[in-house]
Amino acid sequence: MSKLFVGSLPWATSEEDLAQLFGQFGPVVHATIIRDYQTGRSRGYGFVQFDNDASAQQAQQQLNGYELQGRTIKVDFATERAPRADGGNFNNRRGGFGGPRRGGYNNQYSQRGGYYEQGGNPDDANNWRSNPQQPQGE
Repeated sequence: MSKLFVGSLPWATSEEDLAQLFGQFGPVVHATIIRDYQTGRSRGYGFVQFDNDASAQQAQQQLNGYELQGRTIKVDFATERAPRADGGNFNNRRGGFGGPRRGGYNNQYSQRGGYYEQGGNPDDANNWRSNPQQPQGE
């Protein structure tokens, strides 16, 4: 079995259109268009699988550069994706929560730390901004 990649597809192309176009070269086992998982809209490419290699070769030669619904499509033999060494985790980065680590109490980002150091009342900790006369951190 041979699988062809079909790129630059018009958005309105359906799997049936794809199977019909490629079916003139031999029996199509499967035709699929890749869609965005959130919107369901075509991503502009798909795959066609033939039962034999001769049909796939002929379709690739005849349809590469073919104009379909106003767009020139690209047809090539599909290659299997190589497994990613990092397991698909973009260089083993965990993502999110970037920036410097801020630490805990009394660091350069803490505004309450300076208040406590200057003798503030811990009972007023929730109201520390309400009195502008009180010191507000470092």
